[in-house]
Amino acid sequence: MEVILQPWPWYISGPLIALTMLLLIYFGKTFGMSSNLESLCAMGGAGKFSEYFKFDWKKQRWNLVVVLGAVIGGYLATHFLSDNSAIALNPQTVDDLGELGFMRAGESLLPPEIYSWENAASLKGFGILIVAGFLVGFGTRYAGGCTSGHAITGLSNLQLPSLVAVIGFFIGGMAMTYFLLPLIFG
Repeated sequence: MEVILQPWPWYISGPLIALTMLLLIYFGKTFGMSSNLESLCAMGGAGKFSEYFKFDWKKQRWNLVVVLGAVIGGYLATHFLSDNSAIALNPQTVDDLGELGFMRAGESLLPPEIYSWENAASLKGFGILIVAGFLVGFGTRYAGGCTSGHAITGLSNLQLPSLVAVIGFFIGGMAMTYFLLPLIFG
């Protein structure tokens, strides 16, 4: 049980991801979570209002099962396979986050200063979540996929647009970390 409770090293998880990608390529499938939102919208009848959603979502059922598996797997991992230990963050990172107001950095996977119900219900917290959700949704559509789709599937298929998107994700993440996060929380 101890093996399951600890993070897996790169030399186990990396080859497992590579094997998954090889199997997807072999079966002619592509992996990406954001495409499931399109499938869910098409499934819900959005094609009546927009041509964009007029496609056969049933061809993507296998990917919807991946989302269901991710939700179930996340629940099982959180409730039954977690030892609830603090996240191993670099002490300098903890100090830097503390200066921005994240006093409980490393205690949980998601910072409670943003994701607790108390903070999410505040005007600032609600605004941050709405703006961030819009930017993620818009960015995903503009980039033609999400970070997992481009960084895992796109790069493994040697797609130049995915390389450009991943470089953009890193630049955006660095801009957020060094410029926007201090403005919002500093």
